[in-house]
Amino acid sequence: MFEQALADLDVAEFWRKGYAILPDVYTDAEVEQMRSEVREHCGSGGGELATSPMRHVLADGRMAAVAKKLLDTDEVLYGGDSSATINGVIRAWHKDNTDRLDPDAPDWDDRYTQLRFGIYLQDHTEHTGGLNLKVGSQDICDLETGPTLYCQNSPNDLLVWSMRMTHSGAGTLLKDPSARFPEPEEWNAFPPEEIAPAHDERMAVFAHLGANDKHGRRYLDYLKTRTYIVDAWRRRPFTPQIVDELAAVGIVVRDMPAEVKDDKRAGLSKLWAPYWYPGKAEPVAAAPEPAPAAAPAAAPAPAPAAPSGTAPSQAFARRYGRAVKRRASGIVSGAKQGWHDAEPKAKKAVRAGR
Repeated sequence: MFEQALADLDVAEFWRKGYAILPDVYTDAEVEQMRSEVREHCGSGGGELATSPMRHVLADGRMAAVAKKLLDTDEVLYGGDSSATINGVIRAWHKDNTDRLDPDAPDWDDRYTQLRFGIYLQDHTEHTGGLNLKVGSQDICDLETGPTLYCQNSPNDLLVWSMRMTHSGAGTLLKDPSARFPEPEEWNAFPPEEIAPAHDERMAVFAHLGANDKHGRRYLDYLKTRTYIVDAWRRRPFTPQIVDELAAVGIVVRDMPAEVKDDKRAGLSKLWAPYWYPGKAEPVAAAPEPAPAAAPAAAPAPAPAAPSGTAPSQAFARRYGRAVKRRASGIVSGAKQGWHDAEPKAKKAVRAGR
């Protein structure tokens, strides 16, 4: 039950590791309801959740209660960063915060207070295709440091991690319980018989909540530069009912759809880029990023080399770029087709023979 999971949530452990898995937060009936809602949501064009029938994942107060406990605050911030996906294939290490590669930027001044929540609506204790994390990487400004962990969650669990944490989607789980967790770029490096079975339909729900502080304000200011989310905000404005329902569980809503509605400067960046701050040096070369989970987008190009200490190494940038390039066709053609394209050759052969 959620009350027990919340009581057992170890705050100190979360800040040490960068993530937590709360067990049995959702009932089987709620999971089935959300799976049905995700199909409808994605089938109708997707977008932000508070303006959809899936608003209850925020308005039921469970994510908000977890955020309040972790952040030691009575209210949390929401600005419209949420989504649902089917068969997402973002197999590249990345961070979700604003300042991803610059350790001198404001995100790295102190403890980072912005959280990503995830509900993976199928079993990943014995199935491949779940979330990869680099444990402890929320305190390190690179994409390489930290042991790789595959999150073996049940569909009833609620996951939460720091948005500074290095992570990737569509991870690989091997059948051998003693085997190490593969890196994202190794998704096709193992014989099919060694890989745990995959679900034909993998669904996930994501949402950002955080403290209403300088980090939260900077993150939402940064999101105003991004094409995918500004387009979503402009399609579906917040209503007073939405604001009131979220306020009832201690969520303060910043009306981002209203802020970008007539702002011609908003939404001009399709890809992540370093975000300005007072005293910022010349732009740091940016590593490529995966397409946003909320809507498929064109795959980015590999990153150029960057000054030592401010960006990944040249070798890593090349490897990172190749991993993103391999996934480009799946991202552009849509999440579901991308998942089938990513299947092991043996499984594809079986499917083709049906």
